Amino acid sequence: MLPAKFTETRPSKGIGVPMIMMNTAQQLRETIGHAPCDEWISQWIYEIETYFVKDDIQCVMEQVAPDGSIIDHIDGRTLNPGHAIEGAWFILHEAKYRNNDPHLIQLGCKMLDYMWERGWDKQYGGILYFRDVYNKPVQEYWQDMKFWWPHNEVIIATLLAYLMTGNQKYATWHKMVHDYAYSHFLDMQHGEWFGYLHRDGTIAQTAKGNLYKGPFHLPRQEWYCMQILKSYLS
Repeated sequence: MLPAKFTETRPSKGIGVPMIMMNTAQQLRETIGHAPCDEWISQWIYEIETYFVKDDIQCVMEQVAPDGSIIDHIDGRTLNPGHAIEGAWFILHEAKYRNNDPHLIQLGCKMLDYMWERGWDKQYGGILYFRDVYNKPVQEYWQDMKFWWPHNEVIIATLLAYLMTGNQKYATWHKMVHDYAYSHFLDMQHGEWFGYLHRDGTIAQTAKGNLYKGPFHLPRQEWYCMQILKSYLS
């Protein structure tokens, strides 16, 4: 294995590591009951809350400097609202597991609130793919497109937030994102979802799968929402 290069040039850390490790540990705990998972999950939530959630600017960063400060260059400023909201519902899921832990509910809902405001396209509807923390130009040319998977994650997060808090705001947001997604991504004739839309909601390309879009986010969304609704209604 080749050693990492240039790690001291622009040191940073991303939210993806604690976020995905948290969800992996949740799955291990559910399937094989691995004892250390609770402690590990608590550590990863602490890292997310401490380093990536910025209350002063109401934002969840995608990457930060090792001390948690914002790296003011084009990569460091880039936000991914759908990804941050995915992390929010992982935390809400953990709150539910811990007998509706009030601090975790507050943290997950705060992350959802911050990134809904950053990501929801007020002109055309849907979740924008990338944003800049200071509203400067975003590097990636697809930054204002609508991808399928952020909508899957926001559908889960808004439903979970509503069922756990009873706040009507989340029911309204859930309906907004659900209606947008199922009226734009769903192929009514052949099934499954298209993956990529232009900002105005028109289909950018018609492939249902490629090296990036696979059968994960959509089935998980529909399965998970079914499970939490069954639990809520029982």
